[in-house]
Amino acid sequence: MRAAGRRTPVLLALVSVALIVADTLTPLDPLRAFGSAVFGGLEDAASAGVRWAPGQHRVAELEAENARLRAELLAARRVTSSPAPADGYRAVPAHVVGFGRDGTVTVDAGSEAGVARDMTVFDGNGLVGRVLRSGPGTATVQLATASGASIGARLEGSREVGLVTGVPERGLLRLSLLNASAEVKPGDRVVTLGSRDMRPYVPDVPIGTVVAVEPAPDALTRTALVRPFARFTALGLVTVVLGPLPDKSGPDKAKGA
Repeated sequence: MRAAGRRTPVLLALVSVALIVADTLTPLDPLRAFGSAVFGGLEDAASAGVRWAPGQHRVAELEAENARLRAELLAARRVTSSPAPADGYRAVPAHVVGFGRDGTVTVDAGSEAGVARDMTVFDGNGLVGRVLRSGPGTATVQLATASGASIGARLEGSREVGLVTGVPERGLLRLSLLNASAEVKPGDRVVTLGSRDMRPYVPDVPIGTVVAVEPAPDALTRTALVRPFARFTALGLVTVVLGPLPDKSGPDKAKGA
């Protein structure tokens, strides 16, 4: 039994290395769902002994409550009408269990928990990113600082609208405002603009703080560097927004009719 236990981590390590090498040679999209189902299942099984040890069931309940409260606070902090109206959000907790070299992380919640592509992910500090793909037990999240990330954003104070893109080599973000004459200065907070269907981003999630305003020689846009609130090298418990809370006004209206 001990020998088998020692072989399991080695097997998982070899599988991981093989997938990384193959990913540099050929697209693995058709294999990722299978890999998530198999490797994610092994990952869940490996952590089950720890997470569901005596007393850990209560921890899971508290983490679920944490996710619910975060979602409530996020919905409550909206200061203006948005393209994604909702009285609240449904959310699930997830743990970051792996870091990719392509600006992604793996979380231990997948389609079985309701997690799907293009869902907002954040933690107690701010925006983490969006779900890139989802398997049964795990999901891949694209970080906001990834080179391919593009996020609709606005200045929290003036509500000026722009676009945030990743600057991964510096661990920063770049905000490009649509209004070239918009006032922006270090210390200004940046939040998500939000999508009409709340995917990939719900509105008013804190993104970061402006640290420097860049010169604009063409005067067509106004750009600034933003330091993200989330600590992308130390991610742990995160929250995935599944969607809006069910509309409870329907039954009430029916009763009053």
